[in-house]
Amino acid sequence: MTTITEIRNAAEAKMKQSLSAFQNNLVKIRTGRASPALLDTVHVDYYGSQVPLSQVANVSLIDARTISVQPWEKGMGAKIEKAIRESDLGLNPASMGDLIRVPMPPMSEERRKEMTKLARTEGEQAKVAMRNLRRDANEGVKKLVKDKLASEDDQKRSEADIQKITDRYIAEIDKLVVAKEADIMAV
Repeated sequence: MTTITEIRNAAEAKMKQSLSAFQNNLVKIRTGRASPALLDTVHVDYYGSQVPLSQVANVSLIDARTISVQPWEKGMGAKIEKAIRESDLGLNPASMGDLIRVPMPPMSEERRKEMTKLARTEGEQAKVAMRNLRRDANEGVKKLVKDKLASEDDQKRSEADIQKITDRYIAEIDKLVVAKEADIMAV
């Protein structure tokens, strides 16, 4: 038997997970600056299987506009370069001995606007996820009331609580989107 408190806590835990998933998605949206997380989506052919770049090389920053990729095995350089070039990130890596440098090309104004739209879209999707979690939690509480395991007053209170939690997470999403847009538009 679940209680109103358990329903609320489960909803909040799921909202926290959704927020962290949203933050991970935001990191992958390119800004003018270099970030090692940008290459998280790149997978490299490693002895016949596709593995994340971070499992075959050390990814770090040289400066604000250049990512360095240091393969752990000698023969992996060319494969890593190819994987980065073929990713949809629009990057052009350059090999310097064992080290691969990935310079970040400056973004055009048009590209920056596309990226801010992408950030807004991700934000909207995250908000929809929060609202769905709110709806699910409220339906769980309504079921308790219907089954006579909670009063209607409890239902009203819990719906208000769940709404406060939802509002808090949606405000956090808005804050992250605004910060990301500022980051993208900064030249």
